[in-house]
Amino acid sequence: MTSTPEVRDNSPAAEKHDTVLQEAPGPELPSLARKPVYFIAALAAVVLVATSSRVGYFGDELYFLVAGRNLDWGYADQGPLVPLLALLMDTAVPDSLVALRFPMAIVVAVGVVVAALTARELGGLRQAQAWTGAAYAMSSVTFSHTLNTATVDMLMWTVVTCLLVRWIRTRDDKLLLAIGAVTALALQNKWLIVALWLAVGISVLADGPRDLLRRPMLWAAAALTAVITIPALIWQATHGWPQISTAQAIPNEDFLNYRLVFLPLVLASAGLVFGAALLIYGAWRLLRSPQLRAYRFLGLAFVELAVLFQVVGGRHTYLPGLFVVCWAAGAVELQRHTPSRWIRWAFHRSAIAVSALVALTWLPILPTSWPTPAKPMSLLMLGLPEWTDTVADAFGDLPPETRERAVVVTHWYWDAAVVDRYGPERGLPESYSTHRGAWDFGPPPEGTDTVLFIDSDADYLEQYFTEVQLLTSVDTGGMTNMFDRPIPVWLCSGPKDSWAQMWTDLRHF
Repeated sequence: MTSTPEVRDNSPAAEKHDTVLQEAPGPELPSLARKPVYFIAALAAVVLVATSSRVGYFGDELYFLVAGRNLDWGYADQGPLVPLLALLMDTAVPDSLVALRFPMAIVVAVGVVVAALTARELGGLRQAQAWTGAAYAMSSVTFSHTLNTATVDMLMWTVVTCLLVRWIRTRDDKLLLAIGAVTALALQNKWLIVALWLAVGISVLADGPRDLLRRPMLWAAAALTAVITIPALIWQATHGWPQISTAQAIPNEDFLNYRLVFLPLVLASAGLVFGAALLIYGAWRLLRSPQLRAYRFLGLAFVELAVLFQVVGGRHTYLPGLFVVCWAAGAVELQRHTPSRWIRWAFHRSAIAVSALVALTWLPILPTSWPTPAKPMSLLMLGLPEWTDTVADAFGDLPPETRERAVVVTHWYWDAAVVDRYGPERGLPESYSTHRGAWDFGPPPEGTDTVLFIDSDADYLEQYFTEVQLLTSVDTGGMTNMFDRPIPVWLCSGPKDSWAQMWTDLRHF
């Protein structure tokens, strides 16, 4: 796994043979490098499980728990797959961070094996397979500490591209049905895989293999995917296609300028130094190598999606599903010839060791006060019980008759999920939110005349309530930790319209 590329002959004639004349892999495949690949997969899973209880809940995880208890065919921000996982794990082992996050460790371990299989499909020997699996492991730990949709998406895209690579080699059309089934499952997580297929379609039309589009089994797979996705499509259509509204809102979030940080975060999430270098080298070789000519459409799809997500302000976690085919291509090319000096150093065993250590700094292993990549996420997860204490104290200071009539409504979906998790034991009433997917869980009951409204501002709230009073400001919790922004807590009474109408007006993405 950590040895340098083998160099048999660096003469001009040998290099020409290596880079131009060598044949693409035939039907016979190298053996799967089981020991190093399984070791890397197990090690990645163990590291994720071992660190899973550190810090606390992430806001999205608490939202997934609420969404799981309100299970439906769709939501404004994702499909039902991850909320279902949250429901299953919390039912099996209630209130356990380790259990809630355990599926991510399994997903990453499976992804490592599929990544190695992708390299094997391209003709990769033992080192190429181990390198591709290691790159997957080091990359995925950068965003797999918590239960999330991005880790699942990365696996789904990786399986689809691995099966496409295998189909190119074997022309076994049964693989296309399997691709359709995996695509259908991916659509229960996020709709991003539609972008993958659009990019693949454009690349195939432009550069081949156009024979793929003439295969009846491909269209049978598409029909299978459509049938499986019908309930989710109906849900989205009857709810006004909220996932589109959410996608449009993400680039305008206050937290980050995604267009500015997209490429740096893509390279960071690929794994510094080894993974990023292998990604760049592999993408280049996927586009340029004669031995990889049949797979060039996947390199083109990678470039197309990188440009698309950069332009629209997408998140860096949208692209890793196509990292693997680039890593695999790079690793296979490295076994054929020595790369240029400008990038060769990144594949030395010392660079790989340093990259593994860098990857670990994305996990909450070191103290939160240290300036590691894990610090921003850790700050967002710290102080949530104390945050709830402040809200509960403000609620407890209200007259008993007011408390009996009050509910909690939040401007941001995270806050409602935090109250749902920590509020009942502190005497807080049921929580609701006007934000994204949490809005679909419904408004307060008609007749509710008193609201503890978390966040927002007085001018906005006075459009909907006759009386608005600032009770307190919360100066603990994730948003304060990250942005030093206290969260106002308002006492609102006298709704000016029915909750059904107000709920429609209050909705935002």
